[in-house]
Amino acid sequence: MNRIAATLPLVILLAHAHAQANDPALKLNQIQVIGTHNSYHVGIAPNEVKLWQADPQYAEAYKGLDYQHQPLTQQFDSGVRQIELDIYADTKGGRYADPAGPKRVAAAGLPADPPFDPNGLMQKPGFKVMHVQDVDYRSSCQPFVACLQEVRTWSHAHPNHVPIFILVETKQGPVGKLKLTETEPFTPAVFDALDAEIRSVFPPDELITPDDVRGHYKTLNQAVLADNWPTLSSSRGKIVFLLDQRPVTPVYLEGHPSLRGRVLFTNSTPGEPDAAFLERNSGPAADITALVKQGYLIRARTDSDTKEARANNTAVRDAMISSGAQILSTDYPINEPARWDGHFVVKLPDDVPARCNPINEPASCTLN
Repeated sequence: MNRIAATLPLVILLAHAHAQANDPALKLNQIQVIGTHNSYHVGIAPNEVKLWQADPQYAEAYKGLDYQHQPLTQQFDSGVRQIELDIYADTKGGRYADPAGPKRVAAAGLPADPPFDPNGLMQKPGFKVMHVQDVDYRSSCQPFVACLQEVRTWSHAHPNHVPIFILVETKQGPVGKLKLTETEPFTPAVFDALDAEIRSVFPPDELITPDDVRGHYKTLNQAVLADNWPTLSSSRGKIVFLLDQRPVTPVYLEGHPSLRGRVLFTNSTPGEPDAAFLERNSGPAADITALVKQGYLIRARTDSDTKEARANNTAVRDAMISSGAQILSTDYPINEPARWDGHFVVKLPDDVPARCNPINEPASCTLN
């Protein structure tokens, strides 16, 4: 065996070690990733779009819904590491199986759009994924459990990935003045069912939960302020669930002080016992930076309602990236740039899935 051949295995081994290496001090809250907003969203069916655009009352509102995302697997393949799933409780099944959209198309004399539920999934009990019932109800994955199973399949195929953050928005109550299918409220029992659905897909060793971060501290907030987030190296291959809306936090906390025994981190207020994750969707950037320095995990939006994308206005995007918000949510990740002039897109330097956080990274941080 010649010298080059003899040393080749060592070279490969060292290269592999470098690819897996991280700064051992790097914590979960000291990275920055790109996420997608309403990650399941495939858009409104073509003939329903015609009805929206023909009605002066709703034509302008439709512009904010005019975006689509690729399936979750393709998003992860391109580097997305946070997704958002909007869910509706459907304990008995069938509540959202007959949306008004197709009826409006038929009444207008337009051809039927492709069926949105050819396999009858909406008839079965369990949480459903969609943006607005009756109006914007098509999803790339359905039901919620199926979306989670797709995440787990990708995760197992890429076991060294930085943690995937799943933001869950619970949808309930009226939507403006629209007369839509009445939603099922999220009670403590419904939240118990939500935790159970998540745990039915992900075993404990594949999750990072509030209990994992709290450790021996009395409250989750105390743990976060004491920098008790797990290291990135111990978090790889795992999933973190985040709850979107602050108004439902008291219901989710009922019987679970400081989120003991719960799966999701709540969108809280700094200083509250459950505070670890905070949403600051529109900044301001200086506030986000201050919160990141304290130890909180922050989600911010780089664009919304297609407004920045249509104008190719990068000011909010650039401010949120510089702010140190760990989760940067967009409708236009690297593989889905906007179709309008300028092709607005949100990505990290060098197109990496994650980077050391510019605000709170440890000295000489490395992330591969």
